[in-house]
Amino acid sequence: MARRSVTLFLIIGLMAGALVFVRLAQHPQEAVAQDMGSAIPVLLSVETVQPERITLKTEYTGRVAAFRRVEIRPQIGGVILERLVDAGTRVSAGDVLFRIDPAPFDADLGTAQAAMARAEAAEAFAQRALERSDALLARNAVSIERNDSARNDLLLARASLAEARAAVARKRLDLDFTTLRSPIDGYVAAGVTDLGGLAAQGSERPLAIVQDLETVFVDVRLPADALNAILAASDAGLSPVRITTARRDGPVLEGLVRSSDLIVDPGTGDVSVRIETPNPGLALLPGMLVRAYLPRGVLPDALLVPEEAVLRSGGGAAQLVLVSPQGEATRSDVSLGDRVGNRIVVTSGLRPGDVVAVRGQDRVEPGTAVPVTTLAAGDPPAALNP
Repeated sequence: MARRSVTLFLIIGLMAGALVFVRLAQHPQEAVAQDMGSAIPVLLSVETVQPERITLKTEYTGRVAAFRRVEIRPQIGGVILERLVDAGTRVSAGDVLFRIDPAPFDADLGTAQAAMARAEAAEAFAQRALERSDALLARNAVSIERNDSARNDLLLARASLAEARAAVARKRLDLDFTTLRSPIDGYVAAGVTDLGGLAAQGSERPLAIVQDLETVFVDVRLPADALNAILAASDAGLSPVRITTARRDGPVLEGLVRSSDLIVDPGTGDVSVRIETPNPGLALLPGMLVRAYLPRGVLPDALLVPEEAVLRSGGGAAQLVLVSPQGEATRSDVSLGDRVGNRIVVTSGLRPGDVVAVRGQDRVEPGTAVPVTTLAAGDPPAALNP
């Protein structure tokens, strides 16, 4: 029995020694630190904060409108004999879009020209009659009253001729109106009237709509109390307005504030601002909803930290982990301002040159200074604490 007890005691001792050896091999620093009564340094990824000049921007939702939009409406009525464009076609100023049947207007022009010829003949006859009357009056062969009558006949003939010429001009204009041209460069919208359709003067529906889309407007509604800052930023020539679409792979366009309403909507308290932007590749189409980032001011010496560096206390206050020159990290309460991309402006609690923990900072407990080992923020994070 005594030999069995000794053997069992030796086996237990060997197993305990093996466990201690394995623990020392896996965590030598922890073991040494516990033996020395000191804490293990926390490994942090850090970056040094330096002042930056940034432009503050606010995001608003806007709606796209064409730079110019023209409704093609007939000035005369008739049947459409030709339609020379389709929806989506790009046209230049002066291009023919439609031709209305010109036959009735050609006939009206002929009638007006005949009336003008009669008026010209009557005017010439009255002119000769007045000349004869003037010659007779010089020889006292005709009365003054007869001479005045001849002069009046000439004036009436001239008036009739002027009226006939105006009628010819009007009929010729009506004939020209049978050909409808585009007044601007642009793209033909959907809803073009078909061949053989009836063009009616004063109709509610246009024959076609032409829109200039090489440049577009973005109309944004914003609170009236934000208008002054945005207009002041525009007048100061700050960075252009950035415009993006809902598509992740959509283009990012830049525009300028062109105008704003002078009347505030009494129902919402909003005011409208119009932004002009180039539109390469027709990335923006009328009616589309976009995001517009409008500059509203400048911070010349802003201190920014990555959003992931911010911690929250139990009460919800913002905190950063700052690393001292002695290599100790502590939590510090800070006040936050605007968000700029994936970074946040720190308005108080941070100074230029401070070293801020970006990763691993959740290992630092509140109210204590912890020794740390640091890595630059751009270094591989593989060595950070698990």
